[in-house]
Amino acid sequence: MTTIAPPWALLAELSHGCPLRCAYCSNPVELIGRSDELTADEWADVFAQAADLGVVQSHLSGGEPLLRRDLPAIVAAADRAAIHTQLVTSGVGLSERRLAGLVGAGLRSVQLSVQHADPAASEHIAGARSFAAKERAARVVTAAGLPLGLNVVLHRGNLDALDALVALALDWGASRIELANTQFYGWALLNRDALLPSREQIAAARDRLDHWRTRLAGRLELVWVVPDYVDAVAKPCMGGWGALSLTVAPDGRVHPCPASAALPGLEAPSVREHSLEWIWRDSPAFNLYRGESWMSDPCRSCELRTRDFGGCRCQAYALTGDAARTDPVCSRSPDHPLVRSLVDSAPAAPATVPEYAYRQEGP
Repeated sequence: MTTIAPPWALLAELSHGCPLRCAYCSNPVELIGRSDELTADEWADVFAQAADLGVVQSHLSGGEPLLRRDLPAIVAAADRAAIHTQLVTSGVGLSERRLAGLVGAGLRSVQLSVQHADPAASEHIAGARSFAAKERAARVVTAAGLPLGLNVVLHRGNLDALDALVALALDWGASRIELANTQFYGWALLNRDALLPSREQIAAARDRLDHWRTRLAGRLELVWVVPDYVDAVAKPCMGGWGALSLTVAPDGRVHPCPASAALPGLEAPSVREHSLEWIWRDSPAFNLYRGESWMSDPCRSCELRTRDFGGCRCQAYALTGDAARTDPVCSRSPDHPLVRSLVDSAPAAPATVPEYAYRQEGP
């Protein structure tokens, strides 16, 4: 029997509530309501079990985790379990006083989402006034001495602003900027026609990335999350299904990745009904696409299968309706023409402001 290695990372989705309505949001289209969220005591139990399982790092995310008034208690519970915590936030509501309470509870770092370097463009993508709050949040974090990282989801509407986004990261005192090309799940999938960039945009952005990596080496870490639609190479999603990390949704259901809630028939187990150890090691959901036995050709006989693990199951389902198929972004997939045609038809950056279907709140 194959030994299942323990996870080291946990994405804790504390709430699907959010003051922003980002057009690229990867939360499920069917959002979990506030009344169904785990309590602080339930999250404390999750962190204790996660630590026993081997988890050492957790992103406290959402939605917007700052909407939880009991967030300091949740941070403190993770700290007691010796789990390193990073707050993943829009920055809206992050005051000096609020941050001090979180730092006192054990928070170690902050990742701030940024939609664009231009305030008006940023707020159009986010669907809400928020740019000034983000800048204030960045100043509060750096003044407190916490490491600050920025996360920018890249797409047709902001790829051409990469230089300005790097300058913004430097001005706001970030030590790291994650330039994450849009992954088309959830609301991003609904807005794919408006978000998908052209090959020319990606190539130009890569040139600027190389320029800044050389110029800012040792000063600012620039992380590039690949545009797999354009690259035609399957990404090793989550390091493999059920291999490195797990995601706990606001209602306690546990997923192998944040997007897998959309897969039909997955029946994600809940921490309210099962131990985290059973969920990780024995649950059908976590074993469904673990390893290689589920693969068919071309993945089964491909030399890349131990590196890309067949690509993303959620993307395979989104594009073909079958989560067990080879990820269509891969040039070796029989379904790759689906993706190639989408990229071939993607226009250059729009001359007019794009119209988005904005994320809506749940019940």
